[in-house]
Amino acid sequence: MQPQYEPHGTEAAGETARILVVDDDPTVAEVVTGYLHRAGYAVDRADDGPTALSRAAAHRPDLVVLDLMLPGMDGLEVCRRMRDGGPVPVIMLTARGDEDDRILGLEVGADDYVTKPFSPRELVLRVESVLRRSRPAATGHQLAAAGLSVDPDARRATKNGSELALTLREFDLLAFFLRHPGRAYSREDLMREVWGWDFGDLSTVTVHVRRLRGKVEDDPARPRLIQTVWGVGYRFEPGSDTGEAVH
Repeated sequence: MQPQYEPHGTEAAGETARILVVDDDPTVAEVVTGYLHRAGYAVDRADDGPTALSRAAAHRPDLVVLDLMLPGMDGLEVCRRMRDGGPVPVIMLTARGDEDDRILGLEVGADDYVTKPFSPRELVLRVESVLRRSRPAATGHQLAAAGLSVDPDARRATKNGSELALTLREFDLLAFFLRHPGRAYSREDLMREVWGWDFGDLSTVTVHVRRLRGKVEDDPARPRLIQTVWGVGYRFEPGSDTGEAVH
């Protein structure tokens, strides 16, 4: 018996979130599409990279469920090209045990991944989590420290006045660090507070910290702002700045 879902795909403004499912396995695509439909989302499908890019260009999706192994053009290249058209949350589907491929997916900007075989219900929950965090509640203030500025309402981040190209999770991670300067957090803490999960592959956090350092540090090889606390995790050190919210 299939679990029943309350519709979650309708946005506050009355628009239904659009999900693009890209998988060349028709059975997987059909099952995923069915579960997402029942969860209240509008779903488009594509079975190869070029078709996915064409449909994304015609109707920009709110999120993409993207199989890593596609004929002709793999999911990594599809993800890169979609990012060229602007930020869009991506959940990658990967084969169990392909850790290197999962890391590559995160490196090119995937916000999450689910390993095959997977529970369709888990995938729907991941979709809901990513979409929810891509549209945070209004906070009424910006965050600033060490030349970095984050506007949570506009989903905009800058470094010394220049806009940063951050993925959804990188943005959330930076905002979290700015809100909590000087305190050490484990990878488990960050996964719970930033990703909203009590379980998961902690290498996801490691990869996102590395990517974020590459965008906010003057010398990513010698990070000054996002410091490693050996045996614990990471700590944001804004130096002489307070890191407090500015209204």
